[in-house]
Amino acid sequence: MPLIQRQAPYPHWEFTDPASGDQLRLVPERGGLVTGWVCCGRELLYFDAERFADPGKSVRGGIPVLFPICGNLPGNRLELAQGSYPIGQHGFARDLPWAIRLLDDLRGVRLSLVDTPATRAAFPFPFELVLELRLAASALAITAKVDHRLEAGQGPEPMPFSLGLHPYFAVSSLAAAALEGLPPRCFDHLPMAEADTASQLARLGQGVDFLCQPSGPVRLLDREAGYAITLQPSAPLDLAVVWSEPPRPMVCLEPWTGPRGSLASGERRLSLAPGEQLSLSCRYDLGLA
Repeated sequence: MPLIQRQAPYPHWEFTDPASGDQLRLVPERGGLVTGWVCCGRELLYFDAERFADPGKSVRGGIPVLFPICGNLPGNRLELAQGSYPIGQHGFARDLPWAIRLLDDLRGVRLSLVDTPATRAAFPFPFELVLELRLAASALAITAKVDHRLEAGQGPEPMPFSLGLHPYFAVSSLAAAALEGLPPRCFDHLPMAEADTASQLARLGQGVDFLCQPSGPVRLLDREAGYAITLQPSAPLDLAVVWSEPPRPMVCLEPWTGPRGSLASGERRLSLAPGEQLSLSCRYDLGLA
């Protein structure tokens, strides 16, 4: 079977692609988290298993899912016509248990999350969020499907949301890491101000957190190991966030649909009427540096 439950080194599901032998490790009970991606014999994701063993701590590693917001909102409140709702940074999807099953073509897995009374307290909408993770030749293709479900007695209010992925990529060292394909200007999340992208990249080893809108693929190079991971963005999942946290040997290259505070500011805010669905996608490719 391509999808097997394992207990070591921690309880997880292991998916093995029948064609390539590439693998995914997943822990659906902890936010639908992908904790490992072995591609061409190389583990590409950074994962702090010791920190993961403490459920009271936030995850450092894998591919957390950001929904229904990316970043945070003013006062950690979602202000809607229906009322004011408390919601924490990056939303709740990364903290909840998801369902898992094989894709019909056996080339990947399907993770799904539906609303509960607990999610309605922060986000008063009936929804389903599905992630399809499909392994291809030297690549991981990710499709997210967001559904504003119809429900008896439901009002006409649209469902606003943002969605992002937060993959932690392992690098030999921060000194060996470089990025290509980013625009010359970005938005620095630390002072919340525009900045020069080149100056941010020069500070990877000191820690950065910035957002930009690339016009095409973005490459994360590990010059010591001799390989590169290329993010192939696709609108509206086409913003890129770069984050490093020294001394951890990792760089996050994250596709987002909207900037921090999008649901409050309206900038790039996505919205679905009751019964509407939206499909979003991106892809990561492994190649030579």
